[in-house]
Formats: sequence, structure tokens, C-alpha cells
Amino acid sequence: MSKSTAVAKAADASVPVDSEQTLKACKALVAHIKKAATTPRSDGKQNLLADEESTVSETPVWLTLTTKKHIHDSHRLQPGKIVLPHPLNSSEELSVCLITADPQRWYKNAVADGFPEDLRTKIGRVIDISHLRAKFKTFEAQRKLFSEHDVFLADDRIINRLPKALGKTFYKSTVKRPIPVVLMAQRAKIDGKRVPAPKGKKTKRDPAENVNARPIPEIVSEVQKAIGAALVHLSPSTNTAVKVGYASWEPEKLAANIETLVRELVERFVPKKWQNVRNIYIKGPETAALPVYQTDELWLDESKVVPDGQQPPSALPGKHREKPNIGKKRKLLDAEPEPAAEEAVTEEGRKKKVKKALPESNDDKLDKEIAERKAKLRKQKTAAKKKVDI
Repeated sequence: MSKSTAVAKAADASVPVDSEQTLKACKALVAHIKKAATTPRSDGKQNLLADEESTVSETPVWLTLTTKKHIHDSHRLQPGKIVLPHPLNSSEELSVCLITADPQRWYKNAVADGFPEDLRTKIGRVIDISHLRAKFKTFEAQRKLFSEHDVFLADDRIINRLPKALGKTFYKSTVKRPIPVVLMAQRAKIDGKRVPAPKGKKTKRDPAENVNARPIPEIVSEVQKAIGAALVHLSPSTNTAVKVGYASWEPEKLAANIETLVRELVERFVPKKWQNVRNIYIKGPETAALPVYQTDELWLDESKVVPDGQQPPSALPGKHREKPNIGKKRKLLDAEPEPAAEEAVTEEGRKKKVKKALPESNDDKLDKEIAERKAKLRKQKTAAKKKVDI
């Protein structure tokens, strides 16, 4: 396969994506989306409530990655995070719900006292897993929670328990699945091993204290990165789509996000990395896909590719064809049939299967019987014809 003329070869072998081609595709896509927003519909109707600026600003730009083999992710209910140079969610009206491990009091105090003003106004709810299960058992309550907030963040310690607690309201689609954040400090290590927790008599813990939590500045940085990060939802297929920006952005900002996303996406989530990448495109919700990268090799395993002029093994005749997978109990078609067995009573009174003796074949005798049968049929036919004539 020859590479498309629209896709230039990259100079960097580690990340074979051309920056000029990426910027060119971003400029063309943004211009097309803005032009489509001002063009009247083909049916002559016009949406009087639609605003050109709001329509373009809310139009997302997606990066589509196709691979040569299916990607299987066992943690597909947890979206992966890729931090971008230009955050995706920077709106001041954004509403965030933070789901933490028990107890929730320390995290509420940390948000109220230690978070900056712009971030504190975005976090509309802080709730732990116990209160989440108690307050949002019903389907109606879960739907209300789903509609009240735009982004859901969850402590990575309890992220695996949320599918059962939140149900299909959150997990039937990938729009608002909780994003994992690390809120607990890692234990110190000595010689590569974690220091065990001190042993002693356990006392009741004060809900307002949390000795295992990370410092508040680190939590603030973790939350800000998770809110603006690109979310990777892998599925067992060859196609993965990730949102990289909006049509109202400058093409340079989109190109910067795309370069960062492509590098992290391939290195962290694609098995065999660039050897398994087939195509990379960018597109809008209703636009054609513009190529950013196309590979020269269509197959990951070249041993299974049949060269031109040769036939696949299944189409070869006779002895060159591969043998079918025949089980141990299945008989071959050309095998001789086994003689039928009959039950015989032995002297001890037990039944024992004995093979029947097949009669010996005699072609002369068989030919004679066939000739006699034909002669008899001819005589019967002649006698019947005479009775009809009379």
C-alpha cells in the first residue's frame, strides 16, 4: 500500500507524525466547521434558536486511532487520563462532584479551606462511598445526581466499587463515568519495598483528621489535571476515539493537544506501540475524517500475508491443502466400515458382543443373480402387455 500524498513522512522515528500535516489538518477542519455553521440547511429550514458562536464553541474535535489488531482492556470501566497542554474543561460554570473514601469530612474541609477560589467554586459536592450508597440507592436519585454535575472524580481506592453503587445510569455510556484521582499519599520505601504500617492498638479515628491523605497542594494539582485531561475509553475493537478540543479553538492549540495525545496514547495504551498503529484521523461530529498519519504496513504479522500470485492454503488442491481438524472420535471418510456386532450368550451366561462374519464377495455369482432378475422382470412385463391387448 502506498501512503497518501496528503500525509507526509515524519522525520522523528519514535513518533512518526508530521507536525506540519497535523497543523494543516486542524486548520482545514476548523475552517470547514465554521463554514458549515453559517451555511443554510439543504432542506431550506433554519433553526432560529441556534447561535453561530455557541454552536462552534460546543462542537468537539475528535482524534480517531485505528489499530491493526483489537485492543483489549480489562479496566475499560475506568477511563485513562492524558494530561494536555490546553485543558478541555476550563469553563467557570463547570460543576464537579468529588467521590472520596471514608470519611468525607477531611476532604470537605480541605476543599473549603485549602483549594483556590476558582477551583473551589467548581466543586459542587464532596461525598464518600458510604453516603453515596445510602443517599442514591434509587434509579431516580442516580439520574438526578447524573444531571446535576458535569464531571465526576473518584478516589482510586474506591473506583472499582462505583459501578455497583451508581449502576447503568453512569456506566451505560462514557459521557460522565467517574475519573480516578490519587488522593492517598504513597508509603515510604526502603530498598524498593514499602514500609509497613505501624502495629499497635487501633483507636477510633477522628473524621476531621486524615494522616494518609496527600498534601493539599498535590490534591489540587491532581484534581485540576483530571478535570482538563483527555479521557481514553478503550473497547475491544480496532477503533478508539478521544476528544482533543473544540472547533472554536485556534488550530495551533488543537495541534499541540493532538501531538501530546498521540504520543501518550500509543505509548501507554496500544500493545506493540507504533507497530500496531494503522491510521490516525481528526474529525468533527458530522465531518469527514482528515488524515494525520497512515502506516505503510497493513498487517502486524507479515507471515500470514499471501504474496501476489499465490493462493491461500485453503484454496490449494489435493495434498497441498491443510488437513482438517478431525477429532479422535470422528471417523475418516475413506476408512473401511467396521462390521456390525451381535450379542451372543456365552457358557457363563454373560452377553458378549461378537463381530458378524461378512460374506465373501463373488462377482460371478452376483452377475448371475442380476441377469436372472432382469430376465424374470422381462417375462412379467411381456405377460402384462398381452393381457392389456386382449
